[in-house]
Amino acid sequence: MKKVLIALFCLLIGAGAQHVNAQTVNGAAFKFEGGDTYDFGVIKRGPGAEHTFTFTNIGNQPIIVQDVTPSCGCTNVDWSKNPVLPGQKGFVKLTLKTEEQHGIFNKEVYIKSNATNNPHGDKRYTIYIKGDAKDEVPGK
Repeated sequence: MKKVLIALFCLLIGAGAQHVNAQTVNGAAFKFEGGDTYDFGVIKRGPGAEHTFTFTNIGNQPIIVQDVTPSCGCTNVDWSKNPVLPGQKGFVKLTLKTEEQHGIFNKEVYIKSNATNNPHGDKRYTIYIKGDAKDEVPGK
């Protein structure tokens, strides 16, 4: 019986250690709260529409964001300029010029950094905004 309990205890400890290791990535790594796509839904054309992507560095090295570039000139950007230490939060703030949008839109914003978990395997991570810009929005 002791051997069974000891074996079970060892399995539980090993599973717990694997879970902790799965939470930390070697190098710098993004984890965006709410994912890497934001849907504005139906918005009125004219005023700027803002969204701030918040991320946590789930890696074991600081994230250094070198540049943030939108896919078009219709989006202004701001971001965390200082290194984001492991376990800390950073941001990428986007302001979409809605007066330049007509109907459904999908935009990409490229984050150039030292993060190791870029889905495209290059030195940039892509986040997305989308929505539907209309002249009149009922109820708004």
